Amino acid sequence: MKAAPEAAAKDAAEPGLNTSRLTYLVGYAATRASIQLRKAFAKHLGPLQLKVVDFSILVLVAANPSLNQKQLGAALGLSAPNLAVLLDKLAERDLVERVRSTVDRRAQQLHLTDAGRELTTRAEAIAATMENDSLRMLSDAERALLIELLLKVARGRPARR
Repeated sequence: MKAAPEAAAKDAAEPGLNTSRLTYLVGYAATRASIQLRKAFAKHLGPLQLKVVDFSILVLVAANPSLNQKQLGAALGLSAPNLAVLLDKLAERDLVERVRSTVDRRAQQLHLTDAGRELTTRAEAIAATMENDSLRMLSDAERALLIELLLKVARGRPARR
C-alpha cells in the first residue's frame, strides 16, 4: 500500500524532495527513524564511549549470567569473528571477561567486570529516557505498539489470524 502524496511530502528527508516512491516501504521508514534514534544514542551514550552494539552486548551479558559467545552472536546477528573483535575491545576496557564454563569446558561464558556492571547501570539509566525527544510525537501506546511491531518483524514470524 503506497503512502498518499501529501504524507510523502511530510516524510521527506529534505524539504522539497519528492520521496513518494520510497515512503511506502517499511524499510525506508525504519531507516529514516533509525537515523534519528542513532543520533540520540550518540548524543546520550557516546560520552560513555559506547556504540549501539557495545551497549547491546553489555546489557545482554548483564541480563544473562550464563551467556556464551555463540548465544550472544546469534542474538545480535554477529559472526563469530566480528563478535570476538568486539569482545576483545570490551575486555581491553575491563568491561567484560570470558570465563570457561564449568558445565561445558569448550564454551566460554561472558561476565561483566565490576567496571562493566557500573557502566552498564549508568548506560541503562540514560537509555531509559534517551529516546524521549526523538519519539515525543508518539503517545505511550503508540510507542509500545511501534516496539511490538518492529520486534514482530525482527522475529520474522507470520501474524496470527
